[in-house]
Amino acid sequence: MEVLSSRILLRPADLGESHHFYRDVLGLAIYREFGSPADPGVVFFLGPGLLEVSGHPAGAVGHSVMIWLQVRDVHAEHERLAAAGVRILREPAVEPWGLTEMWIEDPDGVRIVLVEVPADHPIRRDPRLSPPTRISLS
Repeated sequence: MEVLSSRILLRPADLGESHHFYRDVLGLAIYREFGSPADPGVVFFLGPGLLEVSGHPAGAVGHSVMIWLQVRDVHAEHERLAAAGVRILREPAVEPWGLTEMWIEDPDGVRIVLVEVPADHPIRRDPRLSPPTRISLS
């Protein structure tokens, strides 16, 4: 399968509150808006991915979706989001796998992990730049 694009779909309990959170509090740029002006769907940029916030939930909200966002400075985001009154579930901490992570929650309880990738972390290496591994069949 070749994936050409991807997005995370959220069906929030309060569409306006979620639009405000992602647009104004997190500061995500809008890719496009669609639907009726009274109840619009909004698609936000998430780096190379997309987040669509539209419609209404079919069941319980907030616990079946999580969002992973890589940021340049997780500590600066922590200060900014705490000052904005965002619910912080976990303070920034270096995880055993080497990433600095913090966890927040959106208005519907969707968990969002903010991740800072250190410059020397393997996730920053492009494996295409390494010479191919040669296997001897003898």
